[in-house]
Amino acid sequence: MADTHTRRDAQTLLEAWTAGESLRKHAMAVAACTEAYGRLEALRLGLSGDQINQFAELYASAGLLHDMDYERHPSPAEHPFVGVQYLREHGWPEAILHAILAHADYSGVEPESHLDRALFASDELAGFLTACALVKPTRSIADVEVAGVKKKMKDKAFARAVKREDIVRGADLLGLPLEEHLGICLAAMQARAAELGLSGS
Repeated sequence: MADTHTRRDAQTLLEAWTAGESLRKHAMAVAACTEAYGRLEALRLGLSGDQINQFAELYASAGLLHDMDYERHPSPAEHPFVGVQYLREHGWPEAILHAILAHADYSGVEPESHLDRALFASDELAGFLTACALVKPTRSIADVEVAGVKKKMKDKAFARAVKREDIVRGADLLGLPLEEHLGICLAAMQARAAELGLSGS
């Protein structure tokens, strides 16, 4: 990243604004998914070595910060606008701010950049994959499979707060088949299972 804000700074900010463990874990899960998309995009752009890490760090930071104000300011009148205002005043990159605004479909900001699309696509799916893991007897995301996730998506009673249409739209925004989108995010979260509290009982 060209500026001085790091993923660690984003994590610190998330923890300062968010006391609840489940919301913190959600942010970290979304960050894992968006970072995975950042790495894929960096490779597509022909970046290498540390360039890939810097590029992906922007994506991870957006994931960590997308709901930073939600605990204090949950209403659509304030979230994510309060958080974005704070980030802007503290010099965070405009690309992150735009992505955070675009992840809220009522903000009036459309997902335009690849980062915008990756964050939008990862938000609802990360929550859904967490739910899929927690109903496993093992409570481990290692035991979640794409086919099972697709089946659960059809079960309207399961994790009913998750907007299935946003998961589908996210895949469309990224130009990916739904199965591939599910697989990328699932693998990203499986790789971070311990820190997400999804490595099982």
